[in-house]
Amino acid sequence: MSRDSFGVLTDIEKIMLDSVKATGPISFSTFMQLSLGHPTHGYYMKPDHAVFGTQGDFITSPEISQMFGELVALWMVKQWMDTNVKLPFRVVELGPGRGTLMDDMLRVLKQFPATSAKLKSVHLVENSATMRALQEGKLRKASQEGNFEIMWHDAIEEIEHEEDVFTMLVAHEFFDALPVNVIEKTQQGWHEVLIAPSNDPSIKYITPSSEFDSNLGSPPPSQRTSSRWTRVLSPTPTASGTLLGLASPRFSSLPVGTRIEVSRASMNQARNIGKLIGTKDGGCALVVDYGADKPFGDSLRAFKEHKIVDIFCSPGECDITANVDFTLLKESMADLVSTHGPISQRDFLTRMGIQVRAAALARSASSPERKQEIEDGANRLVDPLGMGGQYKVLGVVAKSSGEGQDSHDVWPFTVI
Repeated sequence: MSRDSFGVLTDIEKIMLDSVKATGPISFSTFMQLSLGHPTHGYYMKPDHAVFGTQGDFITSPEISQMFGELVALWMVKQWMDTNVKLPFRVVELGPGRGTLMDDMLRVLKQFPATSAKLKSVHLVENSATMRALQEGKLRKASQEGNFEIMWHDAIEEIEHEEDVFTMLVAHEFFDALPVNVIEKTQQGWHEVLIAPSNDPSIKYITPSSEFDSNLGSPPPSQRTSSRWTRVLSPTPTASGTLLGLASPRFSSLPVGTRIEVSRASMNQARNIGKLIGTKDGGCALVVDYGADKPFGDSLRAFKEHKIVDIFCSPGECDITANVDFTLLKESMADLVSTHGPISQRDFLTRMGIQVRAAALARSASSPERKQEIEDGANRLVDPLGMGGQYKVLGVVAKSSGEGQDSHDVWPFTVI
C-alpha cells in the first residue's frame, strides 16, 4: 500500500494503517480527528497550509465582504442592548480562522461609544499555534486601540463563567469541521460504518449498504475513489453506535437501512455554548454553517484548492467537513437557552439590512472597481443558489433575556 492514483502515503495514512493493525478498522470520527487536528500532521496544524482565502482550500463569508462581520456584530449589540446596557460584555469566537470575522466585528463595536466602553475582553477558541499567530497579527491593533485583552483557549470549557458580564459568541463554519461518526440502522440495531484498507484480507467486515435515503441529503458518488481505503460495517451493533442512535428521539423512527452522520463533539460544543450564555446575566450566540434541521446520510466531503475531492484523498492535506444537523444542536442546549431558526444566510443578512449597508459603502467607494467589488460581495453572500442558500444561521439567547426583550421574539428570526 505504497501509492496509487492519489500519490504516496501521507503521514496521516501511515498512522491510520498502524491503528488498523493494532485495533482494527477506525471510525470516521477518528479519521477526521487525525486528518484535521493531529498535532504535527493535521491539516489545520501545518504552517504551510494557507487554509482560507484565494490561496487556501476554501473561501468563507468573512473573506468575501466586511459586511458579513458588521451585521453579525450589529445583531450581537442589539441583544446586549435589549438585555442590560449597563453590563460590560465579552466576545467569544469558536474557530476564528485568520481573525477576519472578529476584526470586522470589533471595528463595529469601536464605532459606538457605549459598546467601545463596555467591551471587556475577546476570547478565541483555537488550538492551532499557526492560526493563533495569524489571529494575533490581525487583531493586535484593535486590542491596543480598544484597551481590551485577547485570550486564547484550546477549548470552550476553558472560558471562565464570569458574573455581571454579558457574553456574545459566534461560531462560523466551526461545527462542520467537528468529527462525526457514521452509523447505519439494521434489524439488530445501530452498526457503525468504519474505515479499513481496501486490500487487507484480514478485514472480514461486510460492506455497508450502498442505498442512501435521498431525503438525508446524500450527494452523488465521487467520480474518483481512493483504492486504498473502503467503508466497512461493524459486524454487530457497537456501544458508540447504540449511544449515538439514541442521541435524538428523531432517530428512532428512521427505517432500517438508513445511514446517518452524528457528531458527539457537536452535541458537547452546543451544550457548552448553552452553559456559557444561559446565565443570569445573559448572552447571545450565532451559529453559521452548512446544514439543515435534519440528519444527513452522506455529506462528508474533502476540499483541496477550492475543489471537492474524494473523502480519502491525501488525509492531512485536505479540509474535511460534514453538514450540520441544526436540530441536534438545538436539542443539546434546549434546557439552557432559547434557540431561533435556523434561517438561510440570505434571509438573515437581507433582514439585517445588507443592501442598505452595501449601498452606503458603494457611495463612498474610492473607485468604480471598488464599488463593483462591494456589490459583487453582497450579491455573493445572499445568492440563493450559493452561500445565501447553503449556509444557515441559528440564533441563541438566554432564556431570561432582560427587561426589554421577549426571548420568543428575536429579530430577524421572527418575521413580522
